[in-house]
Amino acid sequence: MTIEIGVILPTSTPDPTQPILGDVRESARFAEQAGLDSVWSTDHLVASAPIFDGTVVLAAAAGATERITLGFGVMLLALRPVAWAAKQISSLQHVSGHRLVLGVGTGNPVHGDIGWRAAGVPYQDRGLRTDEALRVLPGLVTGQPTVLSDGVQVTLAPGSAMPPILIAGNGTKALRRAAAHGDGWAAIGISPAEVAGHLATLEHLAEQHGRP
Repeated sequence: MTIEIGVILPTSTPDPTQPILGDVRESARFAEQAGLDSVWSTDHLVASAPIFDGTVVLAAAAGATERITLGFGVMLLALRPVAWAAKQISSLQHVSGHRLVLGVGTGNPVHGDIGWRAAGVPYQDRGLRTDEALRVLPGLVTGQPTVLSDGVQVTLAPGSAMPPILIAGNGTKALRRAAAHGDGWAAIGISPAEVAGHLATLEHLAEQHGRP
């Protein structure tokens, strides 16, 4: 079994009393020089502590490195119009040399709903918006004609290779989303036994979609 090791860049912190906002470029360079496999950025508009924009963070990390994988851990697709999110993802793929991994989640409830209200997005609809975004995202990112939920057809250019999608979350809805749309699943703060149990559930759900 191969284990890859990555780190979260200094873009925020779970502890609002000690916000960690460091030198993203230097941190990414150090991680690459140390032989690590990936660097990751958090994402939110208004979190429980100061936080940078994830797309800007990963663009800066891309410019400071050559090899290391760059990951959203995780991007909140539902906070953005999906076409804008797709443009950001596609552009990051190009400027990074196709090193992006797209983690997707619906947001940690600990941050509350202020960021969603500030973006003009109903907090209670974030799951549905995420599912709809995941449905059309591959076509948008790869530059294919894509019909959005409101009937508008759009083609984004230039397209890029679609990055791997990791669906984050420990709940049933997240596991169903991972089985339907993900290339992998991301979890945090759970035991090995819980991981094993969720993997068994994922295998069963993926079979229902005819997916490995």
